[in-house]
Amino acid sequence: MKRSVSLKVQLPSVVFVSEVVFLALYAVSVTYSDDADAARQDNTTEPMTNSLYKDYPFFTDVQVMIFIGFGCLLAFLRLYGYGGMAFNFLVAAFAIQWAILVQGYFQFYSDGKIRLGVINLLSAEFACAVVLISFGAVLGKTSPVQLLVMTLLEVPVFAVTEWVVLKYLKINDAGGSILVHLFACYFGLGVTFVLYRPSLNNGHPKEATGYHSDIFSLMGTLFLWVFWPSFNSAMTFKGDDQHRAILHTFIALSSSTLTAFALSAMLSKNGRLTMADIQNVTLAGGVTVGASVDMMISPAAAYGLGVAGCIACMLGYRYLTPFLARHCRIQDQCGIHNLHGLTGLISCLAGICAILMASEETYGPSLYQTFAHRAPVEEDPKHLKLQQLIPGLQPGLGRTAHEQALYQVAAMFGTIGVAAVGGIITGLVLKLPFLAAPSDELCFDDKPYFNVPSDYDNMAGLEAPSGATLDNKV
Repeated sequence: MKRSVSLKVQLPSVVFVSEVVFLALYAVSVTYSDDADAARQDNTTEPMTNSLYKDYPFFTDVQVMIFIGFGCLLAFLRLYGYGGMAFNFLVAAFAIQWAILVQGYFQFYSDGKIRLGVINLLSAEFACAVVLISFGAVLGKTSPVQLLVMTLLEVPVFAVTEWVVLKYLKINDAGGSILVHLFACYFGLGVTFVLYRPSLNNGHPKEATGYHSDIFSLMGTLFLWVFWPSFNSAMTFKGDDQHRAILHTFIALSSSTLTAFALSAMLSKNGRLTMADIQNVTLAGGVTVGASVDMMISPAAAYGLGVAGCIACMLGYRYLTPFLARHCRIQDQCGIHNLHGLTGLISCLAGICAILMASEETYGPSLYQTFAHRAPVEEDPKHLKLQQLIPGLQPGLGRTAHEQALYQVAAMFGTIGVAAVGGIITGLVLKLPFLAAPSDELCFDDKPYFNVPSDYDNMAGLEAPSGATLDNKV
């Protein structure tokens, strides 16, 4: 009863205070972008050139990934299905509202206002994906109030990191391998490191999955799998770059899926497939190809990256996750280090190799569109010649391939460092007693937070299926 009263007071307090602050900030700071402002339109405006028609299809695809894909995937625990889906819904809505404001000040601020368009929403959903990936590390071990506080802290750290990396380091990261996957992973690991629960290393009776919860989680995987090409290509340069991004993502996902089925049977003691592998390892290719997704890496390389990412992810689940829990105080509940950390590192290395090998012989003049910061500076005569071949080509920084590769390395390690420190600080905040973290006994349980149906106690009384483990993940 004490915990119910605490939630009854705390959750509405945090939500309503946040909404009042958000409403005030939106009223003071947010207005329409040019493409959404009626006053900016005139008789010469062509409606079909509105950015809506370019950005909205990608926005809707990412929406499906955020709210349905992640939501279903996180519902794999037999007694925490409500928490997995509903808290995903809560955190996602909160994160997007907050990210529109925070990212707006860094990326979309003009004449004293944040200019709001569909592209802002799409960018905010990438920030939301970061939060949801980090959420996977502490799934079932945190209260909804803790999750909202984590979101409140993580979004600004991410937005500042994103701004610094894109504005000053100026890297190529079309699929978000550095700024989404690595940041989210190491932020989440930093949080779970501080929130370490020794008793959970020996397992928990409520950690088990169920037949129907596993099927539901697999539906989430399928939604993520189908829409992942949109996620990887949404922010790429329109045209052939975006075309390649879609092709590479599909090829990498396909190869990682086949490899996951084969490895799941091969590494199983009885030669049977493990549902957790199908739910998670099949997605590894979408991450591994991310950093080089819009580059001329060849379809074969995309296929190979899917296989490599799948192998790393599978071995991580089997061997690295238990090691980190026992020896490094990192209880990675959803194995985000395998699906987003290890594969993100492979993706970054592949992207660096692709940058080093990129040449005009392979790309033609469009080399300086794909790698905009390698374009000649404005005063360089070569820039004028290139503009004759590609009208509208913007001047760059004149970087060499090796210089661009070094900036990629700096961004990778800098992002990991900032994310880990930010996660540790956030974890320390989440440990404050008044945030009402669930006790060890109440982890992975919907009952402290939801009015559960009458058959819930019957489900809770069932024995955990033999061999059921916490290998299901984001």
